Amino acid sequence: MAANKIRIAKDKAELVKSLTLSDNNTGPFQTYADVIAFAASLGKQRKKRSPLGEISKREPGAIDVDIFVSRGYDMAIKLIAIAETKNPQILSHLDEQLEAKRLQIFEEYANGGLEILREELRGAADYTDHLLLVLISERDNQDRSNEEFDLSKFLF
Repeated sequence: MAANKIRIAKDKAELVKSLTLSDNNTGPFQTYADVIAFAASLGKQRKKRSPLGEISKREPGAIDVDIFVSRGYDMAIKLIAIAETKNPQILSHLDEQLEAKRLQIFEEYANGGLEILREELRGAADYTDHLLLVLISERDNQDRSNEEFDLSKFLF
């Protein structure tokens, strides 16, 4: 594993590029790191963790962890890792193996999230609008599951 880099599966590289805003593309995300952080969160939410397989070496290649930190995604990396392992030791910056494990968990959830996105966005002309519909659907599903147990709405 490349130290302090978040890798992208080769078979998801084109999807990541298509979701990113560029000169010839109107993707909903500004950077590759934004796409990966969103995909990892979606993968974790839907419990889809998938090994990377072959790694993309061209654009987008591995993304330095510092980019994720500068965009505020380091907390997401940590939260996903601790939620997955149930072990607070995974947050240690002193142990390189634990740090590598933390990044691997994030990469694999991002890969799973990209698989979900590939399915959800298949045939969509406008990824931004379709992503918004996916998010609304997620929120509605969350609201419905909470409604079964949340009686606080009846309190004044």
